[in-house]
Amino acid sequence: MSSSSNERNLVVIQLSGGNDYLNTLVPYNNGLYYDYRSSVRIEPEDVLPLNDEVGFRGNMGPVKRLWDENAVAIINGIGYPVPNRSHFRSMDIWHTALPEDIGTEGWLGRSIREIDPKGENVLTGVNFGRGLPRALGCRGVPVASVGNLETYGLFPDIGDENLRKYALDTFAKMYGGANGGDAVMEFLGQTGTDALKGADILRTAPEKYNSSVEYAANPIAQSLKSVAQVMFADLGTRIYYTQHGSFDTHAGEIESHTKLWDEVGGGIGDFMDDLREHGHAENTSILVFSEFGRRIKDNGSGTDHGSGGVAFMIGDQVNGGMYGEYPSLEEEDQLEGDLHFNNDFRQTYTSILEQWLKLDAEPIVNGKFEPFGLFSS
Repeated sequence: MSSSSNERNLVVIQLSGGNDYLNTLVPYNNGLYYDYRSSVRIEPEDVLPLNDEVGFRGNMGPVKRLWDENAVAIINGIGYPVPNRSHFRSMDIWHTALPEDIGTEGWLGRSIREIDPKGENVLTGVNFGRGLPRALGCRGVPVASVGNLETYGLFPDIGDENLRKYALDTFAKMYGGANGGDAVMEFLGQTGTDALKGADILRTAPEKYNSSVEYAANPIAQSLKSVAQVMFADLGTRIYYTQHGSFDTHAGEIESHTKLWDEVGGGIGDFMDDLREHGHAENTSILVFSEFGRRIKDNGSGTDHGSGGVAFMIGDQVNGGMYGEYPSLEEEDQLEGDLHFNNDFRQTYTSILEQWLKLDAEPIVNGKFEPFGLFSS
């Protein structure tokens, strides 16, 4: 398999459920924030200031460290026109880059198709988690979806190698007998064949991995460790996807949001340390996003579905700083009690595609959008 050591990688972390923008990047000098957030708020002394207006919540120390190293870009006010407060519809919009229509292809699936148009590497895109996010779905584009990298594979529990080979041969024949037949069966046959090709290759990654970084024993940290293992094994993977949540903090937000950012921030910090230790920090960038933000006013214990959010690009080739404007909290500037978005998420996608992955963004994001200058080269 061809080496990918000099190719650029994109790691996408989805914060599922709607991350609370106001309690992530806190407007700690804005009295309106404290007026609207009588219960669910971050006190000024618990903020890690980035400037005189905003700062990270106090337990985002690993991300603040990367910010201080100019390796974090904050995309303020990210969203799309006519925001939808349904988890499923909003995430579908982010995944397909189609705010007004129902899409059939994911933006990353299209990207993988452009990176590997002949489908020569069934591991160009890998999802770490159960199921397949729609962002990666695209007809004819193979994507491996890994629950547990340590045990991943086809029939891994069959200890006897001869029996396992027999089972794999049977599997291959079962999926390979539709030549020239029904189109659906041909599609299933190709899907099964691709799974057969990729499964055992991925299982080799952990045994090749050696690192001084100790990841925490939580799902997002372990998923990022798996990303590192596959990346360092040089299997030709370019797009890595994982998610964490739930950030749907209708109740008990102070405790749950703190825990979530302990896990996400710590995992990102460890992952960046691992990338640097293994010489992959210069060719890897991380996108962190959520489907929407939360309401400006709390509900006494948590916050409800809102609009206008925040996203992050993280990496040693990222031009750190603020992008977009922090939305106004003034009542006349609100959108029915929500934050207004001020930049379309497809601007960020366009930046990633054109400036980082060197792809033509317009057919992937379904339109032409002005990119940010998120990357130094």
